[in-house]
Amino acid sequence: MPACYSENIEMLEDLLGYRFNNKELLLDALTHKSYHHEKPDKAPRYNERLEFLGDSVLGLVIAESLFCYNILLTEADMSKMKSYLVKESMLFEIASRLSLGKYLRLGRGEESTGGRQKKSILSDAVEALFGAIFLDSDYKTAKSVILRLFSDKIDRIISKKEGHDFKSELQEKTQSLFGVLPEYKIVKQEGEEHKKIFTVEVYINGQLYGGGTGKSKKDAQMNAAKEAIKKLIDE
Repeated sequence: MPACYSENIEMLEDLLGYRFNNKELLLDALTHKSYHHEKPDKAPRYNERLEFLGDSVLGLVIAESLFCYNILLTEADMSKMKSYLVKESMLFEIASRLSLGKYLRLGRGEESTGGRQKKSILSDAVEALFGAIFLDSDYKTAKSVILRLFSDKIDRIISKKEGHDFKSELQEKTQSLFGVLPEYKIVKQEGEEHKKIFTVEVYINGQLYGGGTGKSKKDAQMNAAKEAIKKLIDE
């Protein structure tokens, strides 16, 4: 272990806004099984059990937050939002904000293959941290840490409908109103192969209802669907 490891751990605690009473729990949360298998004497435990617990703690905090939000959300809305908020890419964003990769204890194999930047490893470690905080304190404390990291994301997903499936919503509306499915057409592709921007239009019964752009066909379709829904509501 490098000499600066303890100092780094304190820096991570500063970013979390939480000081561990039991530092071993924090170390366990940061220990990947590859490190444990290589150095069982230094790391008798690894973070998979804490990840399992943290996943449940995170899910409850997010569900409670959505349920108690100042806007009354339906069960279907809460379910979709919760799934979006706890998915791997969101947890990876949290890990990046915490610079979590540099605190992980990894085996040589994972280290050599870029384990410190792997989404799966980092997102699992975030959940393990939440589990460790819960065990080191209580639900109320773990909740305060999680909401400090997620509150802006919760507000954004509700106010701006980030992550909302506008394509599914439009499909439901067009089937209900017209008995048809929306038709998407790619009208433009711009940019280099790995940096393309797509422009898509969506038609209902042959009539143009919306257009949108995005870095992928799916994103462009989603933005077009969002515009079409607004037009349907305004009609």
